[in-house]
Amino acid sequence: MRTRRVLVTSALAAVFAVAPLGSATAEPFPDIIPIPTGSLPEGIATGTGTSIYAGSRADGSVWLGDLRTGEGDILVEGTEGRMAVGMKVRNGLLFVSGGSFGDAYVYDATTGAEVAVLDLTDGPAFINDVTVTRDAAYFTNSSAAELYAVELSAGVPTGSVETLPLTGEWQQVAGFNANGIAATPNGSMLLVINSTTGILYNVDPRTGEAVAVDTGGTSLTQGDGILLRGKTLYVVRNQSNVVVELRMSSDYLSATHVADLTDPDFDVPTTIAAQGSRLYVVNARFTAPPGPTTEHDIVKIDGE
Repeated sequence: MRTRRVLVTSALAAVFAVAPLGSATAEPFPDIIPIPTGSLPEGIATGTGTSIYAGSRADGSVWLGDLRTGEGDILVEGTEGRMAVGMKVRNGLLFVSGGSFGDAYVYDATTGAEVAVLDLTDGPAFINDVTVTRDAAYFTNSSAAELYAVELSAGVPTGSVETLPLTGEWQQVAGFNANGIAATPNGSMLLVINSTTGILYNVDPRTGEAVAVDTGGTSLTQGDGILLRGKTLYVVRNQSNVVVELRMSSDYLSATHVADLTDPDFDVPTTIAAQGSRLYVVNARFTAPPGPTTEHDIVKIDGE
């Protein structure tokens, strides 16, 4: 395992609840929330109140919206040489995966001020998703069999990044590999989906040793973002346009299929986030020609 040191910005803005955006007369909690055209979104995350964030693979910008009104605006301006892929909000900070640039970024979730730039790897990279525990933020790399553990102190990156090789039963194959990641409530285990093989793994966050989870033959190929709520795990199968709901065992080593969640508004959803009892996915629209006029949106899953 190797350790990397990075610069952490010293100034942190105070964290406040996000004020509602837009008119109070709009229909509350719309089923479809438009996000900036041409942004090539992949990751979303919910924050305090009814706030939701969506990142851009085109320029690394981050949009902040309100699930109640469906309106929003750019929180983090885009810049050349950055991507924003999977993201999570914790302790007033927004942790963002940096895709093919091998980096990750941390922003103040209210002001958008840059808190840290994390140099995760100089090797093959697509930094795809992140989960945050009390002690660390863990990032996946779809192009290499390794995770990156960013040390936290009082919720803030210290500047220490540890590379965790994925070992044990992990199978690294051609194509995209480690993608969605979620930590168990106490942070003692990580769940990681391999997009190409469809294998779900239970990973030791201290060593990187992986054990395949017995999903009873449930197909999880094209697995992208995942969301763990208690013992319920949601796996987004992007180009299959379905979210698979699983019930995890007490040791998180096996899972039972509960349901396949679909919606006519799905158009290659990639990541999933929750606000209260509501579930939302973002349409990455990988099959649509990318361009400045390509439309994208966030979809509330029907029935939630």
